Amino acid sequence: MTDSAAPSPGYDPDSADEQPHGSLAALIGRILAEIDELQFPSFSKDDALDLGLRLVELGRQRSHPIAIDITKGEQVLFHAALAGATPDNERWIRAKQRTAVRYEVPSLLVGLRARAAGGRIEDNAWFDQTEFAAHGGAFPIYVRGTGMVATVTVSGLPQKADHELVVEALSEILGRPGTPGR
Repeated sequence: MTDSAAPSPGYDPDSADEQPHGSLAALIGRILAEIDELQFPSFSKDDALDLGLRLVELGRQRSHPIAIDITKGEQVLFHAALAGATPDNERWIRAKQRTAVRYEVPSLLVGLRARAAGGRIEDNAWFDQTEFAAHGGAFPIYVRGTGMVATVTVSGLPQKADHELVVEALSEILGRPGTPGR
C-alpha cells in the first residue's frame, strides 16, 4: 500500500481499457486472502471506535474526501464524513454495505466475480442498483470461528482505493504489517 492510498497496479475495475492478463484472477485471489487474514478474535464497540478513528486519521493525513461507516446489524457503531465528502457518499456507503451484508464478502469481490464470469452484476435485472452497489469500499468485519458480525465501509475515492484503505486500516488494527499478495 502506498502512502497516498493509490490503487495498486493490476486489475482496475474502473477502467474500460484492456487489463493485464491474469490481473482479475490475481485481484480476486488477493481479496480472498484478505478475508482469511483480516479476522478479529472478537469485535467490540471499542474495536469499532479504534478502526473508525484509524480511518479518520488516514483520511485526514492524505486529505481524502471520504465518508466512513461501521455498522453492526441495524446499529451504527461509527460514522464520520471528512472534508470534501458529499451526501452522495452516504448513499454509496449504504448500497455497498448492503452488498457486503447480502453476500458476506467485500463489495468489491461481488463485482469482480461477476466480471470473471464474463459480465457485470449490474447488468442483471434482479440486481437492484437503487439498493446495492458491487463497488469496492465495504468489507465485512469477520470474527474468527463466528463469521461476519459487522461491516466497515469507506466512500469517496475510486472503488479499488476505497477497498485498499479499509484493508490498510484493518491490517493495522489487527497488528498485521500487510496482507498476502501485497
